Amino acid sequence: MEIIVAKRAGFCYGVSRAVETVRRLIDENKDGKTRVYTLGKLIHNPTIIGELEAQGVRAVNEDEIEALAAGSSPERPVMLVTRAHGVTKEVSEKLCELAEKYPHFSFVDCTCPSVHRIHRLVARHPGALTVIMGDEQHPEVVGIRSFADGPVFVFRSAEELEQGLDSIKKLADEGGRDVIMVAQTTHLLKDYKISQKIIKRVYTNAKIFDTICRVTENRQAEADELSKKVDLMIVVGGKNSSNTNRLYETAKRNGTPTLLIETVSELREWLASSAGAGRTSLPVYKVGITAGASTPRGIIEEVKTLMAEQEKNLTAATAAVTANGIDENDFAGLLEESLKTIDKGDIVSGIVTFVSPAEVHVDLGTKFTGIIPQSEISDDPAYDVTQELKVGDEIKAVVTQVSDRDGTAILSKKRADGIVAWQKVLDAYRNGSIIEGKVTEAIKGGVMLDVGGVKLFVPASQSGVGRGQDVSTLVGTRQRARIIELDERRRRAVASIAVVKREERKALEEQFWANIEVGKKYTGRVKSLTSYGAFVDLGGVDGMVHNTELSWNRIKDPSEVVNVGDVIDVYVKDFDRERKRISLTYKTDETNPWKIFTTKYKVGDVADVKIVTLTSFGAFAEVVPGVDGLIHISQLADHRVQKPAEAVKVGDVVKVKITDIDYENQKISLSIRALLEEEKEKAASEAETDPSQPVYSTDNPPAEVEENE
Repeated sequence: MEIIVAKRAGFCYGVSRAVETVRRLIDENKDGKTRVYTLGKLIHNPTIIGELEAQGVRAVNEDEIEALAAGSSPERPVMLVTRAHGVTKEVSEKLCELAEKYPHFSFVDCTCPSVHRIHRLVARHPGALTVIMGDEQHPEVVGIRSFADGPVFVFRSAEELEQGLDSIKKLADEGGRDVIMVAQTTHLLKDYKISQKIIKRVYTNAKIFDTICRVTENRQAEADELSKKVDLMIVVGGKNSSNTNRLYETAKRNGTPTLLIETVSELREWLASSAGAGRTSLPVYKVGITAGASTPRGIIEEVKTLMAEQEKNLTAATAAVTANGIDENDFAGLLEESLKTIDKGDIVSGIVTFVSPAEVHVDLGTKFTGIIPQSEISDDPAYDVTQELKVGDEIKAVVTQVSDRDGTAILSKKRADGIVAWQKVLDAYRNGSIIEGKVTEAIKGGVMLDVGGVKLFVPASQSGVGRGQDVSTLVGTRQRARIIELDERRRRAVASIAVVKREERKALEEQFWANIEVGKKYTGRVKSLTSYGAFVDLGGVDGMVHNTELSWNRIKDPSEVVNVGDVIDVYVKDFDRERKRISLTYKTDETNPWKIFTTKYKVGDVADVKIVTLTSFGAFAEVVPGVDGLIHISQLADHRVQKPAEAVKVGDVVKVKITDIDYENQKISLSIRALLEEEKEKAASEAETDPSQPVYSTDNPPAEVEENE
């Protein structure tokens, strides 16, 4: 048997640099003072990740960055490493801001240079329509699209692109946009070349960039050629790795039996299961080995060594193949089937094929039919199997019994649920991560939190409920908690809801103070009222609206405007970050009475006004709510009055003419007299133009009319 290892198998430059950077940081941190984190799993390799975790390196997600930075201190500095896939533009900017804000927080950008190049290419074409060939959910693609300023389309294959051409054309033509195309660095080269031809059919001027990593491109080409020359291809790498899966697809596409493994132990198990199934006689003369970018060279060498140890068995098996009548064309099917052996205690996945109240049948993809008795489905008495499970559902279960004679395997769903849930609890405790569950009951001293079937005890002091209050109010609610104590042997854990609430409240508060600015709008809930104003909860931080800022009108009590529980929009008037005080205003230009008045009225307009105050020099009248005008004593009537009360009284609604507006000092002059004089002039003018009416003067009144007239 000949074993051929691809020359370009294993770590690429970007992944190698990221791993070496973290290892260097660990070596430099001998005293354990600096906490080293990675933003997401550094690479798709469980072996490497396990080694780093064993040395104290923990992966965090984007939501944890700010709290991580805020928790850094001179005694416990924090170093964050970004992975080769890169991050979004927003996260990159956020990291820079946090590093500047917190002196004991720093980060190392290990984004692959090839990925950085794509970010720059996309950013250099603002407003363009960007077409990305790749996996929309992959972190690299998520990062790339964040640098685009215009519409973005992501397609997994040339076939998908063909189907989406109409949408691209419509959007690009409507906006008169340029069209650019890039590809995920690990995208299949052959597919990208086809995609380029498709886009050029519609847009001859489309800007197409060669962004597939040369290392990836060469590795794929090498896997393609190697798979044509061998009887068996072994692809080593993370099963969640994009470039590893591309290699697997490339090799398998040529019809070559291909095995994808993450660890040497998987290969050893496959070889053992093949022997147990009587399939040591598979016709293998040449074996090709390649590996994804996240696979260290050491694992590749272990795979090569293990295959070399099997040479005698595999070589001697050729005769048996013929004797057993196994067609070489069936090799791929046998390979897949050989990986699907089950034993008692295994956790298996399968597809539900039959559901009844008594039992559930599961297709395990092997010669065994899985059967889950009703007693092994759930411990929850309210669980209705016919409602919860349907034919076609995927399900996990533990193998409790295997019968070769009957071809059946008895399974337990509830045991699998318990194992998975307990593992989540263990992981949450070891990683210090948050776990979520439902509060099922209140007991003496606290409550029980159900996390996927595992019951965690939450002491009353850690429940987040105030001292002396009833913790049973939590029953039925979903809560986030952190594991603070764990007894792995007895499978018991103590959790704290209060810790998470404090952390979240602190994180929200820090984020709030980091982004506050004068004039910024917030939507908050009125928390309490005092004689001088209202306190508003802005989301974990309180601000105060003074009475003078609640209304443009003078008020005696804030309850005239708002009530406790009201949700209102407020604006920051001033703040003191050190003293944690915020002054808010509820008043806006839209509700400003003066603005309402000037929008509605001008000099010369007539208005109905209400007399509100009498003074020695005249009367004040409300023109619009909150805006008063003065009717001078000389303008109250068309004749001389000694006191305003002779002409009007408080509460009267009268017609006035607006004779002057002082915009600078916000003063208005009104006149009743002007309207009365205008009416007289109008009446006199009408009399002059009507010849049937005699015209009299005050100096020559008409003689008295005799009775007989």
